[in-house]
Amino acid sequence: MAWFFLFSAGVAEIAFALSLKYNQGFTKLYPSIITMISGGISFYLLVLAIKTLPLGTAYAVWTGMGAVGVALLGIFLFKESADWYRLLSITLVVAGIIGLKLTDSH
Repeated sequence: MAWFFLFSAGVAEIAFALSLKYNQGFTKLYPSIITMISGGISFYLLVLAIKTLPLGTAYAVWTGMGAVGVALLGIFLFKESADWYRLLSITLVVAGIIGLKLTDSH
């Protein structure tokens, strides 16, 4: 169950980060509400996950999921660079997340 919480926290973290782009410094009401709600959900689910998962693993996976998700969505939504170096870097982060999951006994 802890990995489900952690995965869900990562998804909420992606929503949180994307909503920062749209709330324009908390001047747009609905994106600002999404920012606050998704941020709160993300932190809450992370707290649930670290009750049983090692803190270092959980935090690294959570931030890694957020970074990879936002980087990929940035390519598709905001036409950010998709050059080979950026894609390789994203792949390395994914490899690290998988490695942390494989080394955890939970």
